[in-house]
Amino acid sequence: MLVVVSPAKNLDYETQLPVTKHTQPELLSSAETLVERCCELSPADLSSLMHISDKLAALNANRFAEFSTPFTQNNARQAVFAFNGDVYTGLDAYSLSETSLDYAQDHLRILSGLYGVLRPLDLMQAYRLEMGTKLDNAQGKDLYAFWGDQITLNLNKALAAQGDNVLVNLASNEYFKSVKKKQLDGMIVTPQFKDQKNGQYKVISFYAKKARGLMARYILDNQVEDVAGLKAFSEQGYYFSEEQSSATDLVFLRDEQ
Repeated sequence: MLVVVSPAKNLDYETQLPVTKHTQPELLSSAETLVERCCELSPADLSSLMHISDKLAALNANRFAEFSTPFTQNNARQAVFAFNGDVYTGLDAYSLSETSLDYAQDHLRILSGLYGVLRPLDLMQAYRLEMGTKLDNAQGKDLYAFWGDQITLNLNKALAAQGDNVLVNLASNEYFKSVKKKQLDGMIVTPQFKDQKNGQYKVISFYAKKARGLMARYILDNQVEDVAGLKAFSEQGYYFSEEQSSATDLVFLRDEQ
């Protein structure tokens, strides 16, 4: 199965890397087009567009200005080790075995506002450009218009290469909206994670993000090949709820901690 996750706003370009092998982003030429568009914007423009502080806007204006290819290990970092958010805490990429990392390269994709789709070992330079950003461009009013069919076609290519037609959606709504579901050559399975609070089970963002990473890690370590295998997920107290699930929406519950 193919697994998709969201990127993270926080980045880590300091921690020592456990591997040197790397690949180049498959949609890099499109990313370069976006960078050129972003270089037309002032820090004040970026602050207003992205709803970020003046300090963060200046940082990212500088990142866009310094963006350069070719990507090397001196000016870029493998994507799965560069992102540093709640999903990636659950994924814990630095502790992946070589076997699991190789499996991830074929079966895990990171959706990205700037790069479209990233494989775990694809090099990337630091950036901030969320998929929901309303950046007008030659293709339309926002990044969804910019990427058009590109992301879906790339995922279809990955689905065909990895051997079955199941796509496990562990991405946020903002990012998965970039995938054209009707054009996807596969069945979409979306796990949901609900934690008990005050006697009720509900999606709590912080826990759900980390759980998506835990699920991705579980799939990679166990090389899960079917939906039945997903249902056996039981990391950190979560358990599958047959009653609340459907064939394509798998609900996992966790009792109050």
